Amino acid sequence: MLITLYSTEGCHLCEQAYRLLVEAGLKDKVDIVDIAFDDALFSRYGVTIPVLSIQNHVRNVPELGWPFDTDSLKTWLITNKLG
Repeated sequence: MLITLYSTEGCHLCEQAYRLLVEAGLKDKVDIVDIAFDDALFSRYGVTIPVLSIQNHVRNVPELGWPFDTDSLKTWLITNKLG
């Protein structure tokens, strides 16, 4: 499982989201994608970051958008059979 954290440099909310992932023991499973370097990603996530996504070829996993906390992160992972 690889979790994508859509982010951009200098985003304090993105830093908070990353800390939650680290605290959940997911540091090695996080791929941080800076939306500033991709027009399509910037258009999609420019005002909603941080956003978490999981690429799953078996089924569609809904993204988790900010705001989220430890409990909602855990619920998202469990609901999607990732935690």
